[in-house]
Amino acid sequence: MQTIEERFQFFEDKNRKAELGGGVDKIAKIHKSGRMTARERIQTLLDVNSFVEMDKLVMHRCHDFGMGHNKVPGDGMVTGYGKIDGRQVFVFAQDFTVFGGTMSRANADKVVKIMDMAMRMGAPLIGLNDSGGARIQEGVESLAGYADIFYRNVMASGVIPQISAIMGPCAGGAVYSPAMTDFIFMVKESSYMFVTGPEVIKTVTHEEVTMEELGGAMSHNAKSGVAHFAGENDEQVVLMIRELMSFLPSNNMEDPPTQPCTDDIMRQDEKLQTVVPADPNKPYDMKDIITTVVDNHNFFEVMPHYAQNILTGFARLGGKPVGLVANQPAFLAGVLDINSSIKAARFVRFCDCFNIPIITFVDVPGFLPGTNQEFGGIIKHGAKLLYAFSEATVPKITLITRKAYGGAYDVMSSKHIGADVNYAYPTAEIAVMGPEGAVNIIHKGKLNEADRTEAVDHYRHTFANPYKAAELGYVDEIILPRQTRTKLIQALELTQNKSKTNPPKKHGNIPL
Repeated sequence: MQTIEERFQFFEDKNRKAELGGGVDKIAKIHKSGRMTARERIQTLLDVNSFVEMDKLVMHRCHDFGMGHNKVPGDGMVTGYGKIDGRQVFVFAQDFTVFGGTMSRANADKVVKIMDMAMRMGAPLIGLNDSGGARIQEGVESLAGYADIFYRNVMASGVIPQISAIMGPCAGGAVYSPAMTDFIFMVKESSYMFVTGPEVIKTVTHEEVTMEELGGAMSHNAKSGVAHFAGENDEQVVLMIRELMSFLPSNNMEDPPTQPCTDDIMRQDEKLQTVVPADPNKPYDMKDIITTVVDNHNFFEVMPHYAQNILTGFARLGGKPVGLVANQPAFLAGVLDINSSIKAARFVRFCDCFNIPIITFVDVPGFLPGTNQEFGGIIKHGAKLLYAFSEATVPKITLITRKAYGGAYDVMSSKHIGADVNYAYPTAEIAVMGPEGAVNIIHKGKLNEADRTEAVDHYRHTFANPYKAAELGYVDEIILPRQTRTKLIQALELTQNKSKTNPPKKHGNIPL
């Protein structure tokens, strides 16, 4: 019969074995590749000494292919809860040292348990993915585990923030859970996502492609738009997750967390007076306006490498988190196209889910023309952004810095689709189209060059300004650029108790 001390010792040995995962050699191999282990990632992500592990001793239940003699406590999945900046979060991390982090029925059950707890407690869920995919020895049981997780991703969508970090391989069915979460982080040169790998592609389509080209961090950040952030290494990625969490509420019933504001809310910046060029065709960087007006000049950009003609990201104004959407005149003149519409629409819908006010900076010449855009469905995809802004019931504040032409003026959170406060600079041009194009249509073939120049100047004087819109109440106030910070904070204070409910329905049918 064991003594109490022996029982305690047995328990401690079990714990140590679980914490070692696949063993010292495999941990060393992970470190040699420049990666962190699952537990190291969690410790870096969470506040010091806040992690509470659950199901530490769970083991798989498979007996085929000799698996009954190969069991490790924890079974390649670390799950539990802890705190980020004192706020509770739930986390799971795949342990690549144990069976390559593959998904068994047992560790799927571990993930399902904390997903259910996260929903009940109203706390964010963070997944650190590093896995070889389904555990082949378990067959359909592994697939069932994935599907149970997918279902909960959908049920949790819009209820709690869901964050995924891809910190190693993520292939096949394993990619769909991250794809349904709100934000995806990837590590450059050590993480991959794809439905089918390079070897299968070579066999089926005879295309030759490397893992990095097919599913690397920059492929998904810059080309596919699947991922939102790319970090240089594991540590940077988990610290980026911590920063993102500082802007987000714990659930859809809470407001985002405010912070003490040490940046003067009445601050005026004279350099804003000259950011927008006098020449309406000259580009400028919209980030120069954004970083100047937000608290401490800190703009946390989302999807910085994808569809760069539109900017999305988080910042604070007067200590309150806001979501920012902005046309970027420095890239493709800030035009709306398929990719930028999808990028902005999903960001707007996220902000609306989680009670984050949306501020829109507008300088848009219209939608991008061309057969590629039309055949690609720009009508449908552009409508996604229109739908998202119209559907959003959070405070919506819009500032037109320069061009707001045609249907793109309507789409970019105009007064007509529910914006609460609409500002414009004196440099704003609000019209159906630019003066040159308008005169070509109005006076087609009727004017000599001198008269045409005069007509263009007349159109510009009459319509390429914010005053007609202000006369009609479509713009609430014309402001000087240096007043931007103060005016935006005033508008946030005005709208902080906004209450708006859309008509009762199961859900709308967004043009997918």
